[in-house]
Amino acid sequence: MLRGIDRGADILGLFNQPLQVDLLAAEACRRVGAEDFGEWSFREPLAVLLQAYQEEAGLTAFGRVAARWDMLRFLCNLLRLRLEEKNTPKIVHEEVKQPIFLMGLPRSGTTFLHNLLAQDPANLAVRCWQAIYPYPLREQPSGEPDRRQRTVSRQFASFLRLAPELPSVHPLEADAAQECIEITGQVFRSLRFDTTHYVPSYERWLDQAGHHEAYRFHKRFLQHLQYQSGPGRWVLKSPDHIFAMNALLETYPDAQYVFVHRDPLEVLSSVARLTEILRQPFARRVDRMQIGQQVSSRWVQGARLLIKASKTLKALPARVLHLHYRSLVRDPLAAVTAIYSHFGLTLTPEAEGRARHFVAERPNGGYARNAYCLEDYGLNPQAEHRRFYDYITHFRIGSEGLANIDSRGRDVRRPTKAHETSNAGSSERSAFRV
Repeated sequence: MLRGIDRGADILGLFNQPLQVDLLAAEACRRVGAEDFGEWSFREPLAVLLQAYQEEAGLTAFGRVAARWDMLRFLCNLLRLRLEEKNTPKIVHEEVKQPIFLMGLPRSGTTFLHNLLAQDPANLAVRCWQAIYPYPLREQPSGEPDRRQRTVSRQFASFLRLAPELPSVHPLEADAAQECIEITGQVFRSLRFDTTHYVPSYERWLDQAGHHEAYRFHKRFLQHLQYQSGPGRWVLKSPDHIFAMNALLETYPDAQYVFVHRDPLEVLSSVARLTEILRQPFARRVDRMQIGQQVSSRWVQGARLLIKASKTLKALPARVLHLHYRSLVRDPLAAVTAIYSHFGLTLTPEAEGRARHFVAERPNGGYARNAYCLEDYGLNPQAEHRRFYDYITHFRIGSEGLANIDSRGRDVRRPTKAHETSNAGSSERSAFRV
């Protein structure tokens, strides 16, 4: 259906004009009835992104409409946030104390852990509907119930008709905890965009420009939400935080970190599949081989940065906890207990009960069983194992089912039962020293 719409739009010349920063900004101002975007320097990153959309992403007609909707939403949010700051200056003085950041390679169970920790009423998590609409919709009559969650639920349902395979690899719910890339995306400085689109020039620009501006905005966004909800302990998550570690440490000097580590060969196949599914509604053509090369290169870099971060944070052992994916999925509640114990937090009976209920309702973390093949994305398991070998050995990560491969990339037989027990023992302790 989308392909037919795309061909018809091309014939009629619809939606094929390049998106322009000035026109988008003017439209956002018209919609909100304001012109002050605040202190955020969004024009350059937005211009780079729009050029990449035009020249590299191969957007369909729907992709162009969706991109325009996204950009306008972000710009309208900037205007709205600034309006609220003018009306209530004390928003910017909200204290964000000791947030907990969940980090690791993508597809390592951090989304499940994020939503599990969000069951505790003492924890604050950015919900999907809050990330999309941080304030009630302006067209909503005063006194009516907040419509944001219901609106986002409808939007998600519409998108899932275009990407029906998504729930099997990444459940999408309006009230679920959202990744931080949706926050940093609102100042157009986020790796969110190179997941849903092929935009290599934007990715290069972002790597060079750095992330300090994005994380200043990230904190401001949390201040807005915290002013509305009241104080609490923020639990935040994104694999992409590892690419912005300096900005993260500077913005949140008292932050606490939970790193979850998983077999990178399983990670690569899973993230490649997710990337493919996310791009299909927006792009004329999705190149599996290109996706494979992109996710491998990006996350080899991410793995090196995870090693670097573990060494940097080694001087702060009370603020850092490392978990294995296998121990998390084997006993999620034990992982939660380990986190609370390590950081000196109280796990109340109510929080524990809600966590148990959440786990019981979501066998396998809420995901369907999927079989992904590295070779489908042009990746060789032995070669990838060699590329990730330092990460695997540094964090003592066992294989999850692919053939075991030695340091030279050779297939070897699975470990003996005694060896497996030894590995499991180190995992089930939930925390380990690096």
